[in-house]
Amino acid sequence: MQDLLEIGQIVNYYGIKGFLKVVPYTDDITRFDDLKKVYIERNKKLQEMEIEEVRYHKNLVLLKLKGIDDINQTSEYKNCLIKIDRKDAVELPEDTYFIVDLIDMEVYTDENKLLGKIVDVFPTGSNDVYVVKDEIGKQTLLPAIGDVIKNVDVANKKMVVHLMDGLGE
Repeated sequence: MQDLLEIGQIVNYYGIKGFLKVVPYTDDITRFDDLKKVYIERNKKLQEMEIEEVRYHKNLVLLKLKGIDDINQTSEYKNCLIKIDRKDAVELPEDTYFIVDLIDMEVYTDENKLLGKIVDVFPTGSNDVYVVKDEIGKQTLLPAIGDVIKNVDVANKKMVVHLMDGLGE
């Protein structure tokens, strides 16, 4: 498991006092209120930064980080990823997982046939969909619902699914 989790991406600046516009990668954007520090990935290096202020504008997070005090300093952070320590992450409800923990997870049917690995997860509104790809590139889309997803073992990177009519094969 990765120690750092991506929680957003800086897409621009906001105002002239050093606020950064962040597209959040989380279901609840107010979770930024509980953070004291973040890691900014810039030029493939991580920089720990202290949060001074959090605001919200539409569906974006506006972050004021210590040391970024004017508009001129914000441009070097555009498109950078924001990460946090896993220990600072929100506690997830039962049967809910961080996407990073699902990517590259092996997926087996309940008949113990390997379908492939999860390569992507995307939301549809009512539930997520797991994109599973086998070794020859065949793709299977699995809805993240109880009738399909039977067991998720994050520690061993293994998922067991039941293929309902119309899924796979």
